Amino acid sequence: MRVLLLGAGGYLGRFVADRLLADPAVQLTALGRNDDADVRFDLSTGSPGALTRFLDAVHPGVVINCAGATRGGARELTRHNTVSTATVCESLRRSSCSARLVHIGCAAEYGPSTSGSSIGEAAVPRPGGPYGVSKLAATELVLASGLDAVVLRVFSPAGPSTPAGSPLGRLAEGMRRAMQQGDSELKLGGLSVQRDFVDVRDVARAVHAASLSAAQGVINIGTGRAVRLREAAGVLARVAGFGGSLHELEPAVGGAQPSAAPATPYPDGCGSWQQADVRTARDRLGWRPRIGLEESLADIWMEAACRI
Repeated sequence: MRVLLLGAGGYLGRFVADRLLADPAVQLTALGRNDDADVRFDLSTGSPGALTRFLDAVHPGVVINCAGATRGGARELTRHNTVSTATVCESLRRSSCSARLVHIGCAAEYGPSTSGSSIGEAAVPRPGGPYGVSKLAATELVLASGLDAVVLRVFSPAGPSTPAGSPLGRLAEGMRRAMQQGDSELKLGGLSVQRDFVDVRDVARAVHAASLSAAQGVINIGTGRAVRLREAAGVLARVAGFGGSLHELEPAVGGAQPSAAPATPYPDGCGSWQQADVRTARDRLGWRPRIGLEESLADIWMEAACRI
């Protein structure tokens, strides 16, 4: 099976590439903006015609789109998440390869939800920020494209190579600094926020399964369990051997963060709670998460500890 992986140099893309390379039946070609890609191509600025010619030459059976951006202003996010997806869809429609498209969406497309609830794929998306809006627009383009396509809405990925600027990455960095400086107290913001953390290697397994399936539409990829960031911090402290105390910094009057607090830990516009309903992934992909949060956090800490 020939697979074209878009965005292979990104956080999710690297693990998807590793998963696909472990399958002897897969012939993988990686396309991206970085030098380590097999083919360098910027989806946000490249023309559909150029990508179509490449698709006709490689003739993949599956195209996996992990490309995109998580940071930046509305214009940049639109260019890298929405415009790039439009380029992919248009190129596939023009191409003679008839490839299946596996597109990586994001739980930020749903926006805030009611505490204690599980978000199913039929929920009406109400993204609360420009990132979620740009990703939802990309999903709508895929669903309206007429292609053989599936969108995997990934909840909060965790595990090795977690970006330092992510909530769990900031937790690990804050703990590393506290231990390095001999502090017995660690103050963090946003510990009451709850998210559905899913290991990035489990996400890669889901992408692999989706590429082999006939499933279409939107499928949630999460664990089905929301975890409070305070609980994750406690697990991380145990894994790291941090014996100090954890305290949450309360927002100042008017909602602003106190000057000592880190940046808002969840600028995803999803409020204080998110939890996935993952029954569709189980029923249509035969997929279940395998890696627990403690193992994910242990891998995050191992990388942070190397910086001590």
